[in-house]
Amino acid sequence: MKKRMGLLTSGALILGCICGLIFREKCTSIAFLGDIYIKILKIMITPLIFSSISCTVYKTQRDGTVIKAIVLFTVMFTATFLLTSLVVILADPASGFVFREEGWNGTVSDLGIRGILLNLLPKSFSDLFINPKVFFVIAVSWVFGRVSSHFGADRIFEHIGRFRDLLFKVLEYFMYLTPLATFALMANTTYRYGSIILDVGIRYILTAWACGIIALVIIMIVPLNFIAGIGFREYVRKVSKIWIMTISTCSSAATLPYTVKVCKEEFGIPESTTDIVVPLGCTIHMCGGAVSFALLGLFCLRLYNVPFDLGTWLLMLVSSLLINMAAPGIPNGGVVIGATYLQLLGIPLGFIGFYSGIYKLLDMCYTTLNVTGDISANIILNKLQ
Repeated sequence: MKKRMGLLTSGALILGCICGLIFREKCTSIAFLGDIYIKILKIMITPLIFSSISCTVYKTQRDGTVIKAIVLFTVMFTATFLLTSLVVILADPASGFVFREEGWNGTVSDLGIRGILLNLLPKSFSDLFINPKVFFVIAVSWVFGRVSSHFGADRIFEHIGRFRDLLFKVLEYFMYLTPLATFALMANTTYRYGSIILDVGIRYILTAWACGIIALVIIMIVPLNFIAGIGFREYVRKVSKIWIMTISTCSSAATLPYTVKVCKEEFGIPESTTDIVVPLGCTIHMCGGAVSFALLGLFCLRLYNVPFDLGTWLLMLVSSLLINMAAPGIPNGGVVIGATYLQLLGIPLGFIGFYSGIYKLLDMCYTTLNVTGDISANIILNKLQ
């Protein structure tokens, strides 16, 4: 049954797209099934990360893994940003682009020290499960595991380890609902955004996906062939089941349990590496964000005839890197982050109104790239240990 799950989910994704185009507004009545699926996954995130990381830190004390992961994440993000910039400059998707300026009536986020710290912390205990603050959970888990190692808490962590195994077992059964959730999510998404694909934003959307595919191959797959001996076909075959989820859920957090599962079961990466690298990557390693920021910034610079030079590009790179690492909990998603980013660069926010209309289609690409980058980084770090 497990082997058929990928095929069933792929079929559900295709069928959902077809039903969205045929039955249109009727598909909104089943969208709640996908929403429930995502919410349940998010509820599992906090206990799963806490039990996995705290046990791993308690048993192995691999502090160096965290530093190595952050360095690798930064290198991959920078390389993806540079590659995307080259593609966007050469393709020049903003050339002759005409759009109906809807304006931006929303707000931008506070990216000062106070705002960043507040974004990282949960508003309440229940917020840890409703809207998981992954960075906060990682920090608490690491401290708990590290401090406990000085007090000989073997019996406590024996129970925590069993609880972690239970969560993975529950997740194993929960995955059988994935095709149903995928169908519901894609049917509603196709109905709501299908017309946008045909009417507006084709050039922007295609450029984003093209940059994502190029980055996927050059930054994430090719290096694995040299470092870990993993070929293109083997990698795609093992990771493609994750792509179905990232496209349908558009959530790295909701996909996190499955990402951990693929790393351990498909690639044989030990939990001592996976349980630290993957949750950390879910928070600060966002190659999809590199594509998003590079494209948005360069597109709007061209659109509004704002002067562009090396200094501007470096400011774009540093700003996007800090936003990805320091403010993962900004509310209202990528559109608000995009508006904040443009404001930091001094670029008019008129394009954001249009951007918000097509963002769902972009987020499918960005989330897929984020999660795939986490898997590749995990494999590389394990090989270099």
